[in-house]
Amino acid sequence: MGTLDGKAALVTGAGQGVGRGIALALAGEGASLALMGRTVATLDQVAAQISERGGKAVVVAGDVAIATDCDEAIGEAVAQLGTLDVLVNTAQSYAFGSIADIDLAEVEAGWQSGPMGTLRMMRAALPHLREGGAVVNVSSSATSDGDAAGTGAYAAAKAAIESLSRAAAVEWAGEGVRVNVVLPFVKSPSVEAMLNAFEGVEEQVLAQVPMGRWGDAEREIGRAVAFLCGPDASFVTGATLAVDGGSSYLR
Repeated sequence: MGTLDGKAALVTGAGQGVGRGIALALAGEGASLALMGRTVATLDQVAAQISERGGKAVVVAGDVAIATDCDEAIGEAVAQLGTLDVLVNTAQSYAFGSIADIDLAEVEAGWQSGPMGTLRMMRAALPHLREGGAVVNVSSSATSDGDAAGTGAYAAAKAAIESLSRAAAVEWAGEGVRVNVVLPFVKSPSVEAMLNAFEGVEEQVLAQVPMGRWGDAEREIGRAVAFLCGPDASFVTGATLAVDGGSSYLR
């Protein structure tokens, strides 16, 4: 028996990195999964892995930066799974560079896929989540790390997701919907891209983590999300949980 037996969850950005790890962890707790992303091939791989472990997963292709895709993804998830109890938003494109020189088109893409995509998915899912549903959005400790070179635009988009989440937690509490945020520290493909862009930055980043290592996307990040979605967190909403080896609180 899992803590999410009988529940249905949709995870955006589920084809790789943090999204993949969260999807696997939720499936491990008994949830049926709708896997949303832009690349069907990677989603199919995750769905196959869940199936091999005895779980259920369906692929829902779509881009969270496109409003119609968001609406259609929620509708398809409900049609295939019969309900929707959990929404996890991890999808976001990233823009790294100095505030003075960063490509504004990349910044706009980050806002459309991050804060705006999160908002679109939350609004589309709300009618199905009422009375007991849970939303978990993914932010980053970069929001409080203003001296990290090249991450200003990324941090601003993530801070917007945190503010949006707190507002939704207050507004939707009376409807039985909980909204929380996690701050993961994991070497996802997007983080790899950032590390490759700045020589020596990985050593600097790890030096700021008391536990001195990267987290595991499924075992550590995913299981923390599963807790926030499950009955043991039934009185937790509006919270931001750092799952980052202490880098947010202890440095």
